[in-house]
Amino acid sequence: MTKKDPIENWKTLSLKQRKKSASFVINLNKNQKKAIADNIEDVHERVFERTDCLKCANCCTSIPPQISKLDVKRISKYLGLSEKQFLAEYTSVDSDGDLVFNQSPCRFLEKDNTCRIYEFRPKACRAFPHTDNDQFLNHLNLHKQNVQYCPAVYAILEEIQKRIKS
Repeated sequence: MTKKDPIENWKTLSLKQRKKSASFVINLNKNQKKAIADNIEDVHERVFERTDCLKCANCCTSIPPQISKLDVKRISKYLGLSEKQFLAEYTSVDSDGDLVFNQSPCRFLEKDNTCRIYEFRPKACRAFPHTDNDQFLNHLNLHKQNVQYCPAVYAILEEIQKRIKS
């Protein structure tokens, strides 16, 4: 596995190159899925060892996360707002009918790319980019989409592709 900084590498690629890299996940056969399942934990860990998300924060500037009822309850309590106030001030319904933050970049993103509500952030933020072992194969279409936003997803897909071809 290359030691290059995934963020810097990702920045040099066109959107077309990023999407092409992810296209292999759509037509995986059973043996390839097994190979991915056997390798994803190692690949995920190795990529995130050299990825400093605080240098990127592209997810926080590009993708409003889905917000659950439990997220609303937890975040509104932390902010000292009623759930109704929180919903009115911070959320909207997107084109898919999902409840999301109403502003991008996220209003909780600080100038140093830290999150003002990190301990209380939505479940979707906690799980992003869905590349850990127990989630990877369940989110193949999502990876194909997230490769355009997340350098780590791109690096993970590239490494997985190399491993299943060899």
